[in-house]
Amino acid sequence: MVVVSDRAIRFFSFILNANYKDVMGLAFYPFIFVPSTVKVTPKLLNHERIHLRQQREMLVLPFHIWYLIALYRKGYMNISFEKEAYANEDNMEYLKTRKPFQFLKYYES
Repeated sequence: MVVVSDRAIRFFSFILNANYKDVMGLAFYPFIFVPSTVKVTPKLLNHERIHLRQQREMLVLPFHIWYLIALYRKGYMNISFEKEAYANEDNMEYLKTRKPFQFLKYYES
């Protein structure tokens, strides 16, 4: 479910230490939050749905813990969850064929 909420985006941006104006969307199971200034596209939805799948297979809370640790240790673009989502956001069939824990393919210690 997509929720348009500038307030939620500002809150999560604060937690993630990100500039809220740079956040296009954010998945927090089972919702996808987007700011009111962003046009929701199939590509954006696919990217965030990949994150929802990652969260579900990791039982949500461990995903967020791992994400925050990786974010502060490696930076946003070096998180395996983001690498998987960016690599496959243009493939609208990806979630139909995706195997569980595919983000591990993108993990670098």
